[in-house]
Amino acid sequence: MKHTLKFISSICLLFSVFLGHAQDVPEISKDKEIKTKKPQTEAVKTEIQDVKKDSVVKTDRYGLRVGVDLYKLTRGLYDKDYKGIEFVGDWRLTKKYYLAAELGYEDKTTDDDRLNSSASGTYIKGGFDYNFYQNWLDMENLITIGMRGGFSTFNQELHSYKIYNPNPYWGELPAIATDQKFSGLTAGWIEVGLGLKAQVVQNVFVGFGVQLKLLVMNKEPGNFENLYIPGFNRTYDGSFGVGFNYTVSYFIPIYKKKTMASEVVKEVPKKKKP
Repeated sequence: MKHTLKFISSICLLFSVFLGHAQDVPEISKDKEIKTKKPQTEAVKTEIQDVKKDSVVKTDRYGLRVGVDLYKLTRGLYDKDYKGIEFVGDWRLTKKYYLAAELGYEDKTTDDDRLNSSASGTYIKGGFDYNFYQNWLDMENLITIGMRGGFSTFNQELHSYKIYNPNPYWGELPAIATDQKFSGLTAGWIEVGLGLKAQVVQNVFVGFGVQLKLLVMNKEPGNFENLYIPGFNRTYDGSFGVGFNYTVSYFIPIYKKKTMASEVVKEVPKKKKP
């Protein structure tokens, strides 16, 4: 009996020690978990406080740009049948849109197998350009798409022509000289153009552009067609025409506007712990 009581008391003591140890383990794990999570939360808060968004303010210049078409101006140096000049200009309305216009004069002689004629007159074009190029800070380059309406007043002169002979057994007939003049002629068209302007030095831009044109109005003489229309180009390809220019222009700034260019993430310096 005595040995039995000792055995039971030993088991109870062992069980109580085991139970106490089991109860102590979760408390230690909880403390470790709390101690582990607390620095992570503080680190996240520190990182959030160290990041700040700031806005970049960009100053855009608005004004008038005027220039000249070097292609038409220099073409007369190597083409004896052509003389011309064109002035170009645009005014910046908004961040992306520009009012644009061209004013010019052309004198072109057409000499082919059947006739020799010349056309001379003035023209004006007006419309708008849209700049879809996204500039960096302090850049003002343009890649534009635009539309114009054009109008020309001009004169035509027929110098000579040949009568077509379907059976030239005795050779070609000689050209018939004539000095017929047709004045007071007019024409109108619309065009879509794609252009590029790049700033090479301060306020000086170099650019080029191509235009696709559609003739919508053409006043012709009774017995003669308009083979060339100043500002439109050749007409014996139908109602469609193409054009090209190579310009140099100067920008005259008038006023400035400030705009929010973008948001930049900045890192705030961390405070040193004492």
